[in-house]
Amino acid sequence: MTELTETLELKLVNPNTHKQRKLCETKHAYQQALKAAFDANCTTQSATNDVVVNYDLSGYAKNALKKYVPQLCGGSYDAKELKDDHPVRFTNEGPKLDHRPQNTIEWYIKIPHHDDYHLWLPAQPNPKQQDWLEALYAGDASMGECRLFDRDGEWYFHITATREIEEQSEFSSANETPIGVDIGEASLVTVCHRDERGSPTAPNLWNDEGKAVRQLRETYFTATRRLQQRGSERIAESYGDTLWRQIDDIIHTVTSEAVNYADQFENPVLVLENLTYIRESMDYGAFMNRRLHGWSFAKIHSQLCYKAAEKGIRVETVNPRNTSKECHVCYEVGYRPRQAMFKCTTDECWVGEYQADVNAALNIADRYLGRESRSREHTDGDDSAEDGERLTAPQDSHVDADTQQVTRGTYAS
Repeated sequence: MTELTETLELKLVNPNTHKQRKLCETKHAYQQALKAAFDANCTTQSATNDVVVNYDLSGYAKNALKKYVPQLCGGSYDAKELKDDHPVRFTNEGPKLDHRPQNTIEWYIKIPHHDDYHLWLPAQPNPKQQDWLEALYAGDASMGECRLFDRDGEWYFHITATREIEEQSEFSSANETPIGVDIGEASLVTVCHRDERGSPTAPNLWNDEGKAVRQLRETYFTATRRLQQRGSERIAESYGDTLWRQIDDIIHTVTSEAVNYADQFENPVLVLENLTYIRESMDYGAFMNRRLHGWSFAKIHSQLCYKAAEKGIRVETVNPRNTSKECHVCYEVGYRPRQAMFKCTTDECWVGEYQADVNAALNIADRYLGRESRSREHTDGDDSAEDGERLTAPQDSHVDADTQQVTRGTYAS
């Protein structure tokens, strides 16, 4: 196992006047305590404690000072003077993360002010560190020392996070097993890969989980709207938090099972769509936009990334353009007459109708390899049609229709 450490940066979003004042008070008290302990040349934790104990700071900031000041005064830093721009340090027991994906700003951080008062503030993380933040929130990474920065009136919070991952062994690209992952609404996650002959093999779809999440989200929007109309904002917020925790639990289970699926193969590569601009490009009308823009694409994506890293599985991303509209055999653009079905319109292609999410997962895997590199010698009807028939059993026209594939997960029947 290899231990990785990353400093996560979160920008505090528009603190109101009251919280801005409290942050400034915390910074001022910390700077005063730090200067007093440094001027007293405190080289031990006990000596530092005797100085900082009288300042209006949380115990988490005082404990951080007791570790830090002795290092400044003759320890590893042996500083000769004290600079003015020291961030406020906290030990890891004080700050807390909260995740509310139903809100425009999804992440919140609790910052200790003093022993009996804490500040909850919305925070915007660095998008490139989303997977680390998900790992930390899920308990799959550990929190270290935290620091509060004031940069010309804008506040930032840094968290030191550590996690262990398996060391990746040397691999040959010729022996990789690319596993396509389609993140969707009907099937929460769909995974599929090709065998050595190029035939689609062992698809797994988490349909029931997708249905459960949709139902929870619809319950949330309906119930909170009614509660807000009655003036019960606090009840609505508490009720919403409970439902979103259930959604988080489902996503956590599904992403773990998807990574375990990949881990059973030799030299797996998890291939995901690059969803950076997917929300901006959606325009399916007000109702579907609400459902899809609120869908947890980024959350599922980041959990898959960090859980794969923990098992030493590489993750690659590809261009998502038309992965759900192209045929995985002839690569011509078809269409989806129903949510769960893809229809190829090329007369010479054997596919006809195919399970839409599996078709997308195969396109994602193929796009990683590059189409010119995948052998097509086994794409005739004699070899692949059998798989095609197995994957295209009769479908119900309803959006939540259960497909005939094997589904996995806690909620699978």
